[in-house]
Amino acid sequence: MASSPFLSKTTISFSSSISTSLPWRSSHSSPSFSTAFRTKPRRRNLTVQSKIREIFMPALSSTMTEGKIVSWVKSEGDVLSKGESVVVVESDKADMDVETFYDGILAAIVVGEGETAPVGAAIGLLAETEEEVAEAKAKAKSASSDFPASSSPAAEAVTPTPPPATSTPAPAIAQPSPPATYTPKKTVATPFAKKLAKQHKVDIASVVGSGPFGRITPADVEAAAGIAQPKKTVAAEPTPVSAAPPKPSAAPSASSAPLLPGSTVVPFTTMQAAVSKNMLESLSVPTFRVGYPISTDALDALYEKVKPKGVTMTALLAKAAALALAQHPVVNASCKDGKSFTYNSSINIAVAVAINGGLITPVLQDADKLDLYLLSQKWKELVEKARAKQLQPHEYSSGTFTLSNLGMFGVDRFDAILPPGQGAIMAVGASKPTVVADADGFFSVKSKMLVNVTADHRIVYGADLAAFLKTFAKIVENPESLTL
Repeated sequence: MASSPFLSKTTISFSSSISTSLPWRSSHSSPSFSTAFRTKPRRRNLTVQSKIREIFMPALSSTMTEGKIVSWVKSEGDVLSKGESVVVVESDKADMDVETFYDGILAAIVVGEGETAPVGAAIGLLAETEEEVAEAKAKAKSASSDFPASSSPAAEAVTPTPPPATSTPAPAIAQPSPPATYTPKKTVATPFAKKLAKQHKVDIASVVGSGPFGRITPADVEAAAGIAQPKKTVAAEPTPVSAAPPKPSAAPSASSAPLLPGSTVVPFTTMQAAVSKNMLESLSVPTFRVGYPISTDALDALYEKVKPKGVTMTALLAKAAALALAQHPVVNASCKDGKSFTYNSSINIAVAVAINGGLITPVLQDADKLDLYLLSQKWKELVEKARAKQLQPHEYSSGTFTLSNLGMFGVDRFDAILPPGQGAIMAVGASKPTVVADADGFFSVKSKMLVNVTADHRIVYGADLAAFLKTFAKIVENPESLTL
């Protein structure tokens, strides 16, 4: 049939010229028909062009600002299907597979393995047909020339550390040369510098910036225009040459001490950077700490009974904390804006787990409602996923109360740092034999552990925390309710 070849061409591509290969052209010689027909494909050619889609760096969590490429599951030239895993991305808490939303060919990889990119940046290009692969690769080359500018500050943040090792003022003068590497790509100037350039008729593209990463400052424009140059040279020369080196030399040595021989600088991983950010945020919260000794003889006996069934001590402590929080909801509350606090409807116990290269807190959701054995099974699954860096965002960011247990390491007491957005965190030490005296003055030996709780004093007060710890101690010392 005459229509079948036309249909096959339209499904393959609209980018080619339809008028030269249409089978209808010979059978319809009417000029009105041909002109009317030619106008429609031209409009459709503008809308249906070769499709080169970008694979973006996804936001895998609410706190993620950039991601690191762990590995590319697919290679350039591989044919992809919708929903197929393409790349593994390391977020601030976990490694996650990124899937493609379209069918096509992985034409080019923009961000290689081990490199980082901000959320929303293109990390790869997906072509629709073989003919578009070359075009996508050309596009990737132009994109890759701009991408190192975003990743190079991280690398250059490490390289400036060796110059202080010389402890001489000469490298400090030589350092304005690296910003020149940024200027050829794009002229970056402050708004006031641009205004001065217009006033003094200075070509801002020819000005070499002395600001961070080559940014052009108003002083640079004035120097290019020949204004206030004597002041600059006078201000610049006495500072490093005369009085500045003896006194400021002590300050740089304190803030950026020279590296010792054989030392290496290791940048933070994505997870370590997230932990550092959270720890800095916690400094803005007014906290207080309360310690409470608890007898653990009954808890230890219960643990010996349920241990063969797969129940861990962490699960027992999490269950006890959840039952105590149910009676003291203010300790399970959270304050995020400093103006109000929220009573959380769920009791989600986050438990700190040390993994290779960082720290993460998997969350036992609704821990007060789960059976002890189901809670233990859930905890084992979370630990396995955490160590494999496969936790989903809701499995590590939904905690309302945190438990940190170092008792298995023999630590008898420690203080924990309050995570942002939570009301309290409990630090549990090891249970050790302790000599105690009863009301009649008789001595005996009992196992006791010291529990320290750090709380947000904006919402939890001393009496609230003391009442919570008293309830928690009763549950631990009479743990029958944990198995109900």
